[in-house]
Order: sequence, then C-alpha cells, then structure tokens
Amino acid sequence: MTNSTPSGTRTGRTPVQIAALIYGIVFLLVGIAGFIPGLTQNLGTLQFAGHEGEAMLLGIFHVSILHNIVHLLFGVAGVALARTPASARHYLLWGGIIYLGLWIYGLIIDFDSAANFVPLSDANNWLHLGLGVTMVALSFLPRGTRDARDPDVAPTGTAAR
Repeated sequence: MTNSTPSGTRTGRTPVQIAALIYGIVFLLVGIAGFIPGLTQNLGTLQFAGHEGEAMLLGIFHVSILHNIVHLLFGVAGVALARTPASARHYLLWGGIIYLGLWIYGLIIDFDSAANFVPLSDANNWLHLGLGVTMVALSFLPRGTRDARDPDVAPTGTAAR
C-alpha cells in the first residue's frame, strides 16, 4: 500500500503496481512450471509450438515451449512494468486485452487445426477469459494517492481546513 510522509514523499507501491507485480510473478512461476516434470505431465511430448504435443501443466492446461516462453515474457514484463503506477496500469490493461483476444481466438479456431499453434483447449480458453477480465478490471485500481502537498488534503497529523 502507498503511504505519504509529512513531506509528501511517496513510499511503497500503489494498488495497481502490486497487482501488476503479483501477475508478473505468477506468470514467471507458470512459465517455469511448464518445463518441470511432475508439474507438467507428458513433458517428453513438449513441442515448440502446435497442438500435437500432449504436455499438460498440472494435467489441465496444454502447453508448448512457445506457450511457456510467452508466460515467462509476460512475467518479466509484469515485474518490470510494476515499477511505476502508469506502466503497471498499461501492463494490466494491454495484457488483459491480449488475453481477451487470445480467448476469442480460442473460441473460433478448431483445436485440431494448424491454427492452434499456441496450443489452446477449453481449459486454456477459460483461463484466458479469467486473466483478461481480471487484468483489465485491475488496471483501474488506484495509480497513486493524493500528495500531502495537495491543498485539498491535510498533511499527516493536522486537521483539515
């Protein structure tokens, strides 16, 4: 949570930065998990891309090397962009829009076609919908607090005008 000192200096992270950081860390963990035997079943069938492989993260979500790399990149982006409130908001908003687009793509393609290069499945589609909706919604979290120098906010320890 963000706090202001009496001098108006901001400390800590804003809610939108915390959300972006959490999503970034989770994406990193998921990207790594996609390469770990036991967490990913049928890891020996893991392919670079496409739906032909049978590797499944947690036995539920189809994954590929490309899929895992995308999760790792989203994770690095989330951690890096959580540094400022504005960039954290953009990460959540645009990341959510990308996942909503991927959800729509998953609805219209045939899972057994060459178009399923990600790979996608019903479980992946539900997850992408959830990620898209929550990321877009969280992008509207507060990006900061009012600075103590703001004339409409009384500095800490004093009464409001």
